[in-house]
Amino acid sequence: MENEAAGTSPLQERHKLDLDSLARWMRLNVDDFRGALSARQFGVGQSNPTYLLEAGGRRYVLRRKPPGTLLPSAHAVDREYRIIRALAGSDVPVPRVYALCADDAVIGSMFFVMEYIEGRMYPDTKMPGASAAERAAIYDAINEAAARLHRVDYAALGLGDYGKPGNFFARQIDRFTRQYRAAEMEKIEAMDRLIEALPHCIPASEETAIFHGDFKMDNMIFHPTDHRVLAVLDWELSTLGDPRADFAYTAMIWRLTPEEYRLGIAGLERLGMGIPTEAEYVQAYCRRTGRAAIEDWDFFIVFNLFRLASILQGIMVRAIKGNASNALAAEYGGRARAIAEIAWREFERMGRR
Repeated sequence: MENEAAGTSPLQERHKLDLDSLARWMRLNVDDFRGALSARQFGVGQSNPTYLLEAGGRRYVLRRKPPGTLLPSAHAVDREYRIIRALAGSDVPVPRVYALCADDAVIGSMFFVMEYIEGRMYPDTKMPGASAAERAAIYDAINEAAARLHRVDYAALGLGDYGKPGNFFARQIDRFTRQYRAAEMEKIEAMDRLIEALPHCIPASEETAIFHGDFKMDNMIFHPTDHRVLAVLDWELSTLGDPRADFAYTAMIWRLTPEEYRLGIAGLERLGMGIPTEAEYVQAYCRRTGRAAIEDWDFFIVFNLFRLASILQGIMVRAIKGNASNALAAEYGGRARAIAEIAWREFERMGRR
């Protein structure tokens, strides 16, 4: 416990915590909480500030809404809390959650506290320093975790009302269009074209499962020695939606270079690296979910690139307003135009296939 956890730093001034107030709340709401409370801030994540808490020889994680004016429907830590709690004991690995606090008077915004899980995290999809066998195993573990999530009987977990039934893509395109317009700083022609074109290309059939919304390598904790996922994190964008699109979000990195997107792997010489091809990755998911193939695959990729561009635009606005949770927010947000242009390029290719 004496060593500072990797990826943490002292609290940023705008994300300071009233530790006395928080400790009083935790004594009332967290089982067996005791001792003097200290806090550090995790540097990962763009949306909800996340903290490592330590007290009485134990570690906890706190997720809160950021300060300042927020975009509509964003930063839904209460939804994160609900779904993580519902998934406890299911086939999907998640941390234990202790309690949700909706009283802004405690630390200034809504938050929840969950357990700290010791394990490995990979912020870089290229996994520098790893062996080919380790890369192959980790990519396969992510694939398996996605299949597990999308096989869950959400209604049996009390999540039948976690999202609206039907018209998933129309509603999502509308939502991210509105969020993009609310954060629009300059005209991005590619986004305007996508906003016009995407509603006319929605697949005729839709499926419904738990939709994580940000399912990727750096939102997972892996076992310290074994190649398996111990916890899936960051459920802020979760809802009920089409699992094929949720899975396509994880596969989007095969269409983006590392220069275009920090997690991109397009253009890498993967021979000998252990990273599967996009086709191999999709085939593994299909095998695990009992599918022969995924029709309309390119639409799902474009849809996610569009979502990503909208999210990045929101990050940039939060950075400008000074309430983004990551110091690199301005850099990431500035990539919205590039991602939108790539999405339009993929859309045009889709129409030629």
